[in-house]
Amino acid sequence: MSSKILLVEDEPGLVLTVSDLLASEGHDVDTATDGPKGLHMALNTRYDLIVLDVMLPGKSGFDVCKEIRQAGRDVAILMLTAKTQVVDRVAGLKLGADDYLAKPFDPAELLARVEALRRRVSKEKLTPLMRYEFGNVSVDFDRAEVIKNGQAISLAGRELQLLRYLVDHRGKVVSREELLRDVWEYQADVSTRTVDVHIAWIRQKLEDNPQFPRHIQTVRGSGYRFAP
Repeated sequence: MSSKILLVEDEPGLVLTVSDLLASEGHDVDTATDGPKGLHMALNTRYDLIVLDVMLPGKSGFDVCKEIRQAGRDVAILMLTAKTQVVDRVAGLKLGADDYLAKPFDPAELLARVEALRRRVSKEKLTPLMRYEFGNVSVDFDRAEVIKNGQAISLAGRELQLLRYLVDHRGKVVSREELLRDVWEYQADVSTRTVDVHIAWIRQKLEDNPQFPRHIQTVRGSGYRFAP
């Protein structure tokens, strides 16, 4: 299965080689040759994977990776660098990179790393986020702040907990029973409409069209799913 990949690399020869290699495997590849452009593309286009060099003009790969994660993007990131020091590998991983490949590398190894990360894109449980952005909404879960179209939106504590659970399990269908157990901490099966009511309240506050929600979707007969 093909993926949409962003390659951020400033060496012209490597850009050509890697982009051709990935394209030959059926992937759709975009390229950027400096840090600011790479960051802009990463934040404004949905990618399955970003291959990110560390030494870039304008903004380092470390900074680009950090800002991608701070913006709430959970795209897989493979960092490339000529540095082989353990401290550099650790720095990249601590900033949110998923894997690290030192130059020079074998093309077969790069493809193997890419394939492994593509499988992890659909991992069962995504990393909980402190900040997340979707549509025209920005949420800072750590500070309990929600902004929509530049305006502060008030969410009750339970609404924020529910939204965070849906975001942390984005892309997955979560049942009402799971939400009652993990968000409301009910210990037994109960019959209640409280989940549906809270979902409706959140939609009214955050969705552009609450009757036809884009992000907080109902999966008939199963529960709800948060679509980024």
